[in-house]
Amino acid sequence: MIAKALQALSALLTRRIAFEVDLIPLEFRDLPLKKIVNWLLTEGSVYVKPARPWGRPTLLQVEPTSRCNLLCQVCPVRTGMDRARGDMDFGLFRRLIDELGDYLLLIMFWDWGEPFLHAQAYEMIHYARTHGIRVVASTNGHVFAAGDHARRVVESGLDVLVFSVDGITEESYQHYRSAGRLEQVVAGIRRVVEERRRLGSRTPLVNFRFIVMGHNEHELPQVPAFARALGVDALTLRKFHALPHFRWDPAAEHHHLLPSQAKYQLPIIRPQDYRPVRVRRNPCKNLWNCAAIHWDGTVCSCFMDFEERRPLGRLSERSFMEIWAGEAYRSVRRAFRKHWQQVPLCGECAFGFEGGDVGRAANAEAVFFPGREGP
Repeated sequence: MIAKALQALSALLTRRIAFEVDLIPLEFRDLPLKKIVNWLLTEGSVYVKPARPWGRPTLLQVEPTSRCNLLCQVCPVRTGMDRARGDMDFGLFRRLIDELGDYLLLIMFWDWGEPFLHAQAYEMIHYARTHGIRVVASTNGHVFAAGDHARRVVESGLDVLVFSVDGITEESYQHYRSAGRLEQVVAGIRRVVEERRRLGSRTPLVNFRFIVMGHNEHELPQVPAFARALGVDALTLRKFHALPHFRWDPAAEHHHLLPSQAKYQLPIIRPQDYRPVRVRRNPCKNLWNCAAIHWDGTVCSCFMDFEERRPLGRLSERSFMEIWAGEAYRSVRRAFRKHWQQVPLCGECAFGFEGGDVGRAANAEAVFFPGREGP
């Protein structure tokens, strides 16, 4: 409590807030008082867990599109999401930002799909940035190898661009990312780095993300040199997200993807029975500080509700704040506070198991190359 109080006092006095996204430090400077006060109210809500939050969300996960150009082995986009596919209407995105822009700190500009397949992705990023919102995006990188995508992403004002590259040979890369080509991703990374240099911009920070899996674990000693040679700013080694309801015994279809080292497993899978171990207290904060917005305006409690098993409202019918403070959201919050293990999605999520923090702890390690430690 003392540490929280000191953090709050510091934010009010300095108008600065700092936290990490995937181990990448983000510092928010010269913040308007409205954003700082809302952050304080939201952090208080995270601690007390009221049914109706005291503040508005400080983070949003926005899905520009549910379409993708790859077929990754265990991704729901490939295995079958039971909902319609499409692209977010720019007008809907603009209304969302107009409503929450005075309070939001950060948008994570991806969910289920390749965000830069959206024809207006760069305009959406720029619009959020004009409201003082930091934006982090994740991509498989293929679009940046052609056209003017590299220039446009730099000019958009994007803060962090994460390239998900899960192999440093074509064989290991395509083993998981079917229909992808490592050569094309490498070309895309180099073009973004070059365009940023040509335009004299400090952003976006380029992060080379390597998800550690059983088939690529042997490449770990060579990954830092491979990433550094591309001119990126950071390398993050991400844990493989082994969803608890999957079967991970040796007979399971995807068992070979599970890394052997526990520090790269999310959550940690016991070798004796290939099962995760429950925790007593679920540390998830999403119900009080973050929401996931699907391409059609469906509001969900988190990114793991990829099939909309528990939709909480639609922006085509109500404003975000009517949904955020509405009975559907409040009911889930009350249930989470009382018996989160029995709440659909929450009881299955990796957060509820040892080593299953899908937030900060989702990455095992971050390496910053000389000259860059944050955007």
